[in-house]
Amino acid sequence: MNFSKFIQKRKYFFTEGAVLERVRRENIDMDPFLLNAGLIYNEKGKNALEKIYKQYLAIGKFYDVPMIVLTPTWRANKERIEQSPFSCNNVNRDCFSFLNKIRASYGNYAKNIFIGGLIGCKGDAYKPAEGLSIEEAYEFHRYQIEALSESGVDFLIAETIPTLSEAIGISKLMAETGKYYVISFVIRPNGELLDGTSLNDAISKIDLTVKPEPLFYMVNCVHPSVLRCALISKNVDAEIIGKRLLGIQANASSLSPEELDQSDKIHSDDKNKFVALMKNLHVEYGLKIFGGCCGTDASHIQGVIEAFLKKEPEFFR
Repeated sequence: MNFSKFIQKRKYFFTEGAVLERVRRENIDMDPFLLNAGLIYNEKGKNALEKIYKQYLAIGKFYDVPMIVLTPTWRANKERIEQSPFSCNNVNRDCFSFLNKIRASYGNYAKNIFIGGLIGCKGDAYKPAEGLSIEEAYEFHRYQIEALSESGVDFLIAETIPTLSEAIGISKLMAETGKYYVISFVIRPNGELLDGTSLNDAISKIDLTVKPEPLFYMVNCVHPSVLRCALISKNVDAEIIGKRLLGIQANASSLSPEELDQSDKIHSDDKNKFVALMKNLHVEYGLKIFGGCCGTDASHIQGVIEAFLKKEPEFFR
């Protein structure tokens, strides 16, 4: 079953939680340009990544729910690859192959695992002033989007995008590949992207400008309470959002992007509240894709799945 039909068929499904942050907690040296993408080229780093991904997939398999995992390529754009020790490697393809091998190890459950090819913005995701224009984004992201598309990923996804202009440029490139693709924004509680564009306007503008339009939209790198506040704000049209915004990969902390960006610690609010808020986003607004971002781990993902399935826990309690 292809990814689009799977999305339409399911009432809800789940994604990984944090990966990059969890590697950082283990004090594993990462290339300063590629971060976790470079870890697949050394045994210690590869083992650490594999352990994290397999924790999320083990939970999905135990509860028999579909899971999305994303290639560790958030910073693997051409500019960064060329500055790294891996300039002669096809980093994006190799990261997909790494994940695809893990998927293949799950036997029959593998058909419920979908791999997204992940890209990020060029600059600091918390600093919209560093966002690219449409034309700049179209040129800058071409190499990575084409590499991921050709690698065999099930879909493409751009995450932690703070500006509409860069999102449009990325969308135009992704649309040209013929792959299903997803755009995920960083937002504020008032329902605006970090550049001040309303979430409603951003979605409407991309849908009108780019064909084929994204399969759906998501929000990531914010606490679920932030998205809930946004959904009840005057900047959001509930009818449009209900049809096009399908998911969240949520931070464990309700701190603002600026507060998190300036902190050198991992922040996490009450886990039970996190889980309850995620479930309410499904009940109240029809969101159907749930996963974690900064500050989350396997216990957060397990908690959310249990809230939907109402099953007894086994792993991380």
